[in-house]
Amino acid sequence: MSVKVENLEKNMAKLTVTVDAKEFDQALVNSYNKNKNRFSIPGFRKGKVPMAMVEKMYGEQVLYDDALNEILDKTYPDAVKESGLDVVSRPEIGIDEIGKDKDLVYTATVAVKPEVTLGEYKGVTVEKADVTVTEAEVQDRLNKELDKNSRLVDVEREIKKDDIATIDFVGSVNGKEFAGGKGEDYPLTIGSGTFIPGFEDQLIGHKVGENVDVNVTFPEEYGAKDLAGKEALFKVSIKAVKEKQVPAADDEFASEVSEFDTLDEYKKDLEKTIRAEKEERATTTNENNVVDKVVANASMEIPEPMIDAQLDNMYYDYSMRLQQQGIPIDQYMQITGLTEAKLKEQMKPQAEKNIRTSLVLEAIQKKENISVSDERVDEEFKKIADQYKMKYEDLMKTVTDSQKESVRRELDMQETIDMLVSEANLVAPEKKEEAKEN
Repeated sequence: MSVKVENLEKNMAKLTVTVDAKEFDQALVNSYNKNKNRFSIPGFRKGKVPMAMVEKMYGEQVLYDDALNEILDKTYPDAVKESGLDVVSRPEIGIDEIGKDKDLVYTATVAVKPEVTLGEYKGVTVEKADVTVTEAEVQDRLNKELDKNSRLVDVEREIKKDDIATIDFVGSVNGKEFAGGKGEDYPLTIGSGTFIPGFEDQLIGHKVGENVDVNVTFPEEYGAKDLAGKEALFKVSIKAVKEKQVPAADDEFASEVSEFDTLDEYKKDLEKTIRAEKEERATTTNENNVVDKVVANASMEIPEPMIDAQLDNMYYDYSMRLQQQGIPIDQYMQITGLTEAKLKEQMKPQAEKNIRTSLVLEAIQKKENISVSDERVDEEFKKIADQYKMKYEDLMKTVTDSQKESVRRELDMQETIDMLVSEANLVAPEKKEEAKEN
């Protein structure tokens, strides 16, 4: 096998790989043996048709696909290694020359890892995460606690906003019921926007026991294409109406839900809790702000196939998360009206950001010669063992070299981020302009 490398524009490259004729001929034989039971020629039992006869009757091209796959699987990884390129995309394969008793010549067009030109990365000035707690935040947390301790009470009056109406409904378009348009004993919070626009508003002013005709128009972008933009009639039967009764914010409430006797003491404790939560989030926020600034100061040209590969991984991960929630990706697409292409388009800015961040951190890590010790890697695996309630020795028996290297890379990246944050100038929002002037 020989490999020729041609560097293209925008961090792309083309490998031209030549494979010896004998190797390709053997791959054709292997392809024949794999597929011989498929061929049927009068005068021969199935699976007994000679290879020469198959090539004569069907053409030798009938064996190319499996032969090519075998050759590519065998030679492409070695070709990349021989090229010395840092390939970051799947190859786009082209066939220049193919045939029995001929050298196989194929090309692989790939994206290569772009070079990063680092800008300022030490001592960058960024806004520090704010951990102050406002009175409005305390009140909002108190309101949530009041809401958690509220109770639902049946009412006989007319429905108003924020009531919870229990309804039966049947929907139809042009007099015909449609799939998913029927429900019984459905608890609908009026004003929640759960149903089609206009549906909930038409129940306001009605009482328990009434039957209401609700006329709506499905949005043009509605997920179910057969209903999008169409007018519909819902026959609604109101079975119950409840209102939420929220307890008063007073000393009695405070003593019931906490260890404190007064509302003032309880609110001070809520303030303390909120501040602790903000301080915990502040570490991540400060890291993100510093890294974003450092990445913005760097420059690189990312090849499009590298972004495509990242999008494929993100789409797969997203599909798996939905699957774990019991939602097949096809069903999700139907509900949302999205397609794979549209979803990937939404993901593209994040994909590019992920790539830029990873490349910049890796460049800084190499420039600063940041590398965690073997002992630090072992400590991390001990933490993992504790999380899974395993013995460290038993865990390490299952860990592969690639998994160990992956953990090392993550630790190297975190060490790099820690360095950037320690060197950064974190300023309070009101001091940011002053820092710039200095």
